Amino acid sequence: MDSFKQAFDLLFSFDRELLRIIGVTLRMSFFSTAVSCIIGLPLGTLLGTHSFRGKAFVKKLINTLMGLPPVVAGLIVYFLFTHYGPLGKLNMLFTVRVMVVAQCLLITPVVTALTSSFVEERARPVIDTAKGMGLSGRKTLFLTLSESRGMLSSVVLNAFGRSIAEVGAVSIVGGNIQWKTRVMTTAIMLETNKGNFSFALALGIILLIIAFAVNAAASFTVKEKSDG
Repeated sequence: MDSFKQAFDLLFSFDRELLRIIGVTLRMSFFSTAVSCIIGLPLGTLLGTHSFRGKAFVKKLINTLMGLPPVVAGLIVYFLFTHYGPLGKLNMLFTVRVMVVAQCLLITPVVTALTSSFVEERARPVIDTAKGMGLSGRKTLFLTLSESRGMLSSVVLNAFGRSIAEVGAVSIVGGNIQWKTRVMTTAIMLETNKGNFSFALALGIILLIIAFAVNAAASFTVKEKSDG
């Protein structure tokens, strides 16, 4: 009970380190979600609206990447950006930027697969309408994205929820450096191991609140779209 009391005291005391960890977490999650959606939404839309040779293989590959273990993704990115790796000259290892790269490796396949699944349900009527209007391929793509925006917004929210809850990959490439790359999940793991349960609980409460808000928003978005 003392740990819970101290945790709530930390929440309302605007502890500097706590705020810094939350800020780094939100910055990393925002950019990784944005980049993943910039890549994954168009790819998923193209995959859902077009038939081509090898489509089944591409879908299987994306589904396989959806199950990529976070520690494996972190290991791949670490070897790419380590001092002796092919991208080592960029000096991005143990920064928020490389944490975003690792997150994108994990989230982009999820965004692509979910987008493809949602778009396939709505693609045929939109494509027929676009053909009747004489629209180009690019305009057809934008029209499909527009017609699926309710479902796609839930994809974005789910991607953000996946990003903010990640621990394995960001721990490997970010190093969990205080004031620099320490995020909520890695901080919870560290503080629990140190026996600082009040700080870990404070972070856990915030993480649960954010996760609940994101999931509630995603569910509400899907419900509104289905009701509409």
